[in-house]
Amino acid sequence: MALYEHTFIARQDISNAQAESLIEHFGAVLTDNGGKVVDSEYWGLKTMAYKINKNRKGHYAFLKSDAPAAAVAEMERLMRLHDDVMRVLTIKVDAHEEGPSVVMQAKQSRDERRRDR
Repeated sequence: MALYEHTFIARQDISNAQAESLIEHFGAVLTDNGGKVVDSEYWGLKTMAYKINKNRKGHYAFLKSDAPAAAVAEMERLMRLHDDVMRVLTIKVDAHEEGPSVVMQAKQSRDERRRDR
């Protein structure tokens, strides 16, 4: 099986809980098709550089997976059909990085600086 990283953006008008349930739903699609989710992160509601489908913000989510190509293709197909998902990016990687992603590391360092004030 190959290693993949998936990033998707969901509409701004859904709640945080709904956005996190999307992560669980698409992770379940991978596991049902013979893959496994190594790690998942909810990056939060972020402002985008340009409007997508009349939305200025979006809920960003990130998944690391170890799955066959057929499982990834099925998950991407379902993401593109889902009304709440605006954009999907999947890349194949040689190895997953250990620990949190760069986005989460930056968020943690911002939080630490705020606490130090």
